[in-house]
Amino acid sequence: MEDLVKGLVNVALDHIRGGDADTHDADSRSRSTWAEVVSANPATGHDSQPSHGTRIKEQDDGTNNDGWETADKYKHHKVNKHKWDQYKRPIDEQDYSCGVETSIDAEPADDELADLSKALSKLWELDLNRLSPGKDYQIDCGEGKKVYQRGDMAQGSLFSWLSEEVLSRPTYSRFCSLLDNYNPHEGYKENVTHEERQEQKAFIEEISRTAPILYLHKYLSAKGVAPENYQDFKNMLMGLWFDLYGRGGTSHSSSAFEHVFVGEIKQREEQEVTGFHNWIQFYLEEAKGRVDYQGYIFPRRRCQSPDSETQLLTIQFEWNGVLKSVSSTLVGVSPEFEIAIYTLCFFLGGEDNYIELGPYPVNIKCYRFGNRLGSAFPVAADS
Repeated sequence: MEDLVKGLVNVALDHIRGGDADTHDADSRSRSTWAEVVSANPATGHDSQPSHGTRIKEQDDGTNNDGWETADKYKHHKVNKHKWDQYKRPIDEQDYSCGVETSIDAEPADDELADLSKALSKLWELDLNRLSPGKDYQIDCGEGKKVYQRGDMAQGSLFSWLSEEVLSRPTYSRFCSLLDNYNPHEGYKENVTHEERQEQKAFIEEISRTAPILYLHKYLSAKGVAPENYQDFKNMLMGLWFDLYGRGGTSHSSSAFEHVFVGEIKQREEQEVTGFHNWIQFYLEEAKGRVDYQGYIFPRRRCQSPDSETQLLTIQFEWNGVLKSVSSTLVGVSPEFEIAIYTLCFFLGGEDNYIELGPYPVNIKCYRFGNRLGSAFPVAADS
């Protein structure tokens, strides 16, 4: 076991670029991009606070206005894209948040070190950046269906609104800047530019100042899995999440970050959406008109059907016209929380990791792709 752990650490620290002899130039399709979401009330033309207005799926024509772009008529949020130019600069030339308050205890307790499930549950408590349903956002789950059923059971979009300040938060904003760096089609080689690499480093630097990542480092270093030096640990996270590997028969065509958070579309016999387990990506792609929410998947216990307060969802949707028959996501959690919990499961957990996250019994599924992180996502333990 010790040799396995050491091997995984070495893989996460190893940068695999340049080690592949495949020099075939795959078709350079335009990458998936997303627009900022408008906050103007279409009826008045004025900015408005989040409301419980009509939910529609029709897309409005986009117009640029001082860095903002209209996406969907009744969305109530704007994302400032101007900041993104700053994220492309060298990381030591950027401004970051001050970090965790001294009152926050990110030191793993003895019982948490002895029980991984308790450590994973602790991360939920440390997610100070998690959103509150009804206060920070509103969803409408629509009607339910079984996995094999086809057809749209949702009259409108999943998200009704998102509070205007959310995607301006430091870790959220930097996370958003990464989402348009990828070609969504599986098997097409990614070309990571120097500026995109700076965005990745800046994201890791920003989340490294949060409680979940500080706790992750202390936990992994106490277990001998992560280096005690914090900069070396950040390099390890960079390698684990952003280093490219082959998927779909093409080298350097995928990464853990792309698969888990952005999503990929298989190009084989029948197209299929894989990955895509992040609620922020879902919100933005839905606002842009690329995601069509089609209803939630019935839980085993019908009395536990999701509502607007539910933060663990199992749903069905189409992305760019391609079906994802069943997908699960934690709505409202922060980027740093998901990075922390999936990283901890990868290094110290198994394929199934049964835990309690607040009120939710969850199985964190974690799949390896060779020695890489292939996929990770939450599943309702009673589903």
